Amino acid sequence: MPRTDPIDRLLRPFERFLKTQATGGILLMLAAVVAMVWANSPWRDAYHHLWHHTFALRIDDWELARTLHHWINDGLMAMFFFVVGLELKRELVGGELARPAQAILPVAAGLGGMVAPALIYLAVGGADGPASAGWGIPMATDIAFAIGLIALLGDRVPLALKLFLTTLAIADDLGAVLVIALFYTSDISLANLVVGFGFMGVLVLGNRLGVRSPLFYGLFGIGGLWVAFLLSGVHATIAGVLAAATIPASTKIDEAGYVARMRRTIDDFARLEPNDSRTLTADQLHTIDEAIGLARQAATPLQQLEHRLHPIVVFLVLPLFALANAGVELPRDIGAALRSPVALGTGLGLLVGKPLGILLVCWAVTRLGWARLGPDLAWMHLVGAAVLAGVGFTMSLFVNELAFADPDLRQQAKLGILLGSLVAGGLGFMILRAASPPRT
Repeated sequence: MPRTDPIDRLLRPFERFLKTQATGGILLMLAAVVAMVWANSPWRDAYHHLWHHTFALRIDDWELARTLHHWINDGLMAMFFFVVGLELKRELVGGELARPAQAILPVAAGLGGMVAPALIYLAVGGADGPASAGWGIPMATDIAFAIGLIALLGDRVPLALKLFLTTLAIADDLGAVLVIALFYTSDISLANLVVGFGFMGVLVLGNRLGVRSPLFYGLFGIGGLWVAFLLSGVHATIAGVLAAATIPASTKIDEAGYVARMRRTIDDFARLEPNDSRTLTADQLHTIDEAIGLARQAATPLQQLEHRLHPIVVFLVLPLFALANAGVELPRDIGAALRSPVALGTGLGLLVGKPLGILLVCWAVTRLGWARLGPDLAWMHLVGAAVLAGVGFTMSLFVNELAFADPDLRQQAKLGILLGSLVAGGLGFMILRAASPPRT
């Protein structure tokens, strides 16, 4: 018999989320391996040439032309950040971030895990010159990779630790969005920016007026806000987060009303005469349509969009991004390349700075009595999770594309990202495997 207790009903969506992230993390790893092998194979020229094909949207004399690489990084990744925005809003409205007592530890840890890597990068990579722009690269955690590795440990990892790491990664993502918006933007076109905020106003007004159609938010969010931000110089992925903030997070019907109306609908269906041909009658189909409509009213547009888009992002967008960006040609003298300030600063920022910042803040917060560890959590669990948070793959590669125009610096940073993430993932996995399993 399946569990039906209230705790199980509350945790079931989160468990589904973890399973999706875990499978997506494995697919992400495979895409990264394919990119690396392809970029170092005899067909390396085909790999690099593929991403430079140009695709254009054209209406009369107006044209928006970008390479395939740009469409992936500026277009598809905007969908990724849109889903990140939906997750952030969900957590702020009714998740871990909505309960300050529960959120203090992972959010504070996330902040420490952003500051320390940036400081280590600047100390090693240099605070002056072109290389200094890479300080934001080792700041964020790749949640798909981290959760994918944790999933391989099964029940040896407490659910509370998974919640901690997920909340920390979401807080990291919010910090990364702010860093991109404030520090990694090009020359800004005020006219296009004003148009973008005009579309933002339309989306907010639609929310206030009770508009719940995904088509409305897609039309003004993608067709208006995203295009305007793309042309404004502010990175288009920011439009994804802003659009997500306007999505309604309330239901049209409360729980009691939904249950009462659904019971009446089921009773109506039971009273209908069956059809001799063993097919549903028109009345039965109409009753089923009413039940489906009630179910839609009981789910928020935010839930519906996140449910539909999350698999697309995890199974298509992120692997495609990894395939397009993880292809690093390994130099002949790889030792010298890894000793470069950019590669060394990036790798140490992820491998040392990330866990150091997280653990120092966790120690300070618990020492001051602002938060405490759950009964199933031990410090060894936090050490493993903190090291695992050094897997910065997707977000680090994304910020790398924004930070450096010099292809040599990009390649050096990619080497640091790949090596730092690989070592952090393996070491964090082994620490958690050696830690005591949960008591409950």
